[in-house]
Order: sequence, then structure tokens, then C-alpha cells
Amino acid sequence: MYCNHVGKVRWSCSHQLIVSPPGGWLVWIMNPGPCSLLLAEQHWHCSVRCMSSAARKRRALRSAFPVLEQPLQPIHQHVYESNLRNSIACHKKYVELSEKVRIGGGENAITRHTQRNRKLLVRDRLRLLLDDEDFLELSPLAGLGLPYGDIPSAGCLTGIGRINGLWCVFIANDATVKGGTAYPITVKKQLRAQEVAIQNRLPCVYLVDSGGAFLPLQSEIFPDKNQGGRTFYNEAIMSAMKIPQVSVVCGSCTAGGAYIPTMAEEAVMVHRIGTIFLGGPPLVKAATGEEVTPEDLGGARLHAEVSGCVDHFAWEEKEAYECTRNIISTLNFQLPEEEEEDEVETKKRKAEEEPLHSLEELPGLAPRSYNYSLDVKMVVSRLTDGSRFQEFKARYGTTLITGFAKIHGHLMGIVANNGELSYEAALKGSHFVQLCDQRDVPLLFLQNTSPTAAPTLSTAQAEVNSNRLKAQGSMMSAVACASVPKITVVIGGCHGADSYAMCGRAFDPNFLFLWPNARVSMVAPGHCGSLLPSDSEQEEEKNKKQEDDLNRRLTKESSAFFSSGRLWDDGVILPQDTRKVLRDCLDIIKQQQYQLSTDKLKTTLLRV
Repeated sequence: MYCNHVGKVRWSCSHQLIVSPPGGWLVWIMNPGPCSLLLAEQHWHCSVRCMSSAARKRRALRSAFPVLEQPLQPIHQHVYESNLRNSIACHKKYVELSEKVRIGGGENAITRHTQRNRKLLVRDRLRLLLDDEDFLELSPLAGLGLPYGDIPSAGCLTGIGRINGLWCVFIANDATVKGGTAYPITVKKQLRAQEVAIQNRLPCVYLVDSGGAFLPLQSEIFPDKNQGGRTFYNEAIMSAMKIPQVSVVCGSCTAGGAYIPTMAEEAVMVHRIGTIFLGGPPLVKAATGEEVTPEDLGGARLHAEVSGCVDHFAWEEKEAYECTRNIISTLNFQLPEEEEEDEVETKKRKAEEEPLHSLEELPGLAPRSYNYSLDVKMVVSRLTDGSRFQEFKARYGTTLITGFAKIHGHLMGIVANNGELSYEAALKGSHFVQLCDQRDVPLLFLQNTSPTAAPTLSTAQAEVNSNRLKAQGSMMSAVACASVPKITVVIGGCHGADSYAMCGRAFDPNFLFLWPNARVSMVAPGHCGSLLPSDSEQEEEKNKKQEDDLNRRLTKESSAFFSSGRLWDDGVILPQDTRKVLRDCLDIIKQQQYQLSTDKLKTTLLRV
């Protein structure tokens, strides 16, 4: 008997009625016993599986969102040109720093790495491991401008790329930078990559080539909760969560680095260049007087044939990456069939529409300062499919823009600053975030917050600020508690408490990126005067000097490159690349639905 009612169970003294999910079968069991109940339960699960299988073949609802007509007008020209000049200067700085990161530890270190040690450079390793070079690199500028010097790319490359069609996180040490030594920023970058893997349930591949921790900074690497030991804690937790991890030993794994391959689920080791030991030959000689070669102490033969620390032996690096790709193909993910995938992609491309306005106009819409902000709908119209946008509460709280749009076919809720986050705007934002959470719609925050908090100069202003504070608290709660994926792009200013309500780093977005013009600080440069105490006229000159010093410091420390160097974000991206980066992030987030058997009991992995 076919049924379209919601699934439920009804009891009576002599029979049981089981109604399957909508569109399933109606099952009537007389005098139910244990076997018949088990049969019914199996039938129920079968129906659920069939229903989920059918759901994958369904198409999304058609959308007819209104088009945002937001062309550049002559009245915008002055602001647009000023923003564009600033964006060009920021782009020049971005290219300069990117080149510095690309050469890693420098020409001498590269020569030593490739000729003397006969090892591949880290980007060459990734070319052999990943399907293509079109991967999403995370925080490439991390490690620049630190108190203890420049550590290009924090001494390791992290990001997300495809292996056999499957998005995977990779963490790859760059041994040309300080011999692969781990600095505090290196540990922070590795932990962030693991966090991305956990949050998005992505397989993780470690390419280990590290000399262990940098001992002069051991107090900033070893003891605390989110320092060195957290890497190994995360590995254990990821295994328990059934997030696959594979390690390739393609260099030295000394001291703490030795635990990474031994805690991974499968490990591949390269002959002659890969070693694993807690203390190397110099330490053995100092402790016991014995002279031993690295290969005899902890080489690939020893660990593959004697200790069992690694699972796969490779004669050369190329073989190791082929082996790793084969391991990834054994993971329990069920991606769409190639024919079906091609068909889906073709339909998806037809369904997608490029924005009506050029992406190349975005650098001119990137505000050089808060006072140079144009209507944020102009940015939205250059990111969404067909420049279409279904606005929510369009006439209420207009300093915050909220609404639905599609980006490369993915439905998203967009929350964008269009002025100060007022009482009405925060209430509207809170409502919209909860609405997206209820509908399981991912959220995109376009952040350009007010440069400083509103001062309290009167009783009336105090009341306004109090109401605003309560409304912003409600919005923060809504953002923090929303279980849907969240992506934040700082397109202008990231200042003060408003940035928390707009899903700043503290509110755990899946990804957070900055445009090169972005500013990250408590208050924006030039706006700190209102926060300094007002003294007598005699001290006015002293206060002026203090304000100038603070503004100079804010100018330096609020830049996007200062922020990214300290890993307060997932990288600086160019405005015109934003749409592509968002597409990759949404594809990555969506992949977890293809993993099978995630609902089984969580168990830890037992190594030999």
C-alpha cells in the first residue's frame, strides 16, 4: 500500500502499523514479534536510503530573483578612482610579498635542497600529488613581518586541492625555509589547516620534511593548549571522527615531527631521503658515543621492515605520491559517477549566469577607507549569478543589506555592511541569520564595519547606544549559534564589536578572507582621538603627539598584510578573484555529504 504521510508508528494490542517516510510503503504487521519488528526496521532504513538517493537526483527550486541594476554612475567616479588608485598600490604590495613567499628560503637554500639533498621543492611535490594546480592555498603570506624575522609562508604550505576528484587538505613542510624548522607561526598555520579539515570533514595529507621545533622559541611552541602538542591531539580526534589522514615522509621527521606520520592512518616513506627519529645521529653520539647513519637509525627500510611505523615503502618521491593517490582512492566517499557528474556540471554551467557587471570593477569598489564606501549592493551585484538578489527587509535597517542569491549555482544568504550597524540593522541581521539557519542556507558576510564605536555624549545618545548594544548582542548570539557554513570576506574595515556580529575570526567562520585594502583593528587609523582622555589645554600638545603615534601604529598594524602575516585570516585575495574563491569554498563545504558511514560509533585507530 503506497503512502504519502509522515513516517510514524501506531500500536494496538494485536497489531502494529508502521508508516514509512513520505512516498514510501505502508506496512501492517499482525501480532508483531521480534523478527517482524526487525524486518520493519530494515524496511524503514531501506526507505530512508532510497529517499536520500532520490533526493540527490532532484533539482533545486527555480529562482526568479530580481536583478540588481547597479552600474557605475558619474557621481561615483571620484570615489571609484580614489579607491582604484589605492587598490593598485595594495595589489603591487601583494605581488611583491607573493614573490617573496614563492622563493621560500632563497636561492642558496633551494640549491642545497634540490642538488645536495636530492629532494623536490614543495610546489613540485604538490604537482605530483594533486590533480591540477588549481588549488585553494590558505594563508600564503603568513610568517612575514614577525618580531623574530620573516618566515616565508610560515615554513609550510597549507591548502585544499583535489586528489582523484576528492577535495583534501594538505599540510606540506617547506624545508628550504630554515630547514623545515617549526616556529610558533608554523604550528599556528598547521593547526588552522587541521581545523579546516575538521570543520569541513576533509581528508588530510601531510607531507613531512621537518627538523622539529625551533628551540630558542620553545616557550611559544611547546607548552600551551593551542601550541605544538595540539597537532597530535587533532590527529587523534580526526581519526575518531572518521576523517582520513595520510602522511608522506619525504624528508627529516625529527623530535615532535616524528609523531605526525606515526599517528596518521597510513604512512608512506621515501627511501634514503625520509627519516623518522626522536633524536638524530648527533644526539646519539653525544649520549652514547655510538656513530650511526640516519638511514640505519630511522630510514625507510627500518620503519617499513622492522619497526612497522610506516605502511608503504617508496624508492623515490614520485612513487610515494602515486602511492598516496592510490590510498586516497580507497577512502569511503561516493562521488557522483563521471557521466552523471559531467551531465550535472553541464546543466550547472547552463543554469549559472555571469554577473551583469564586470568583476574587474571590484578593485574600484574596495574602499580605501570607510568614508570612501559606495553602496555595498554594487559589490553584491558583481558577485552573484546574473547579478540577481532577493533582498530581505529591504526598507528596514538599511545600513545592513540582507538577502538571498546564487553564486555559481549555490544558494547563499548574504549579510553585508552598508553603514553603521544600528539597532534596526542588528535586529534585521539577527532575524535573517536565524532564517538561513532554519533553512540550512550557507551564509556569506561582506564586512565593512564602522571605524569606531558611537560616543555617548547625552542621555538620549546613551539610550540609543544601549538599544544598539542589546540588538548587536542578539545578532552575535544568532551568528555564533547558527550551524550552517559561514564564509566571511572583509571588503573594507574589520573594527571593534561590529566585526563580531559580522562573523569575525572569533566567531569561527569556515573561511575568512581579506581584500588587500582591508583594515583590521579595534578602531580605524585616524579615529582614536575620541578614545583618549581629555585633559587641560596645557597637555593638549602632549595628547596630540600621543594621538599621532597611535594613529601611525594603527596604520601599520591594521593593514591586511600585517593581519595575514599573523594568521588572523585564511589569506588575502584579490577582489576580482572573490567569486572563484567563493565557488571553491562552497564546493569544498558541500563535499562532506558524499562521505559514507559517518554515523557509526567513533573509535580510535590502533597503530602497530
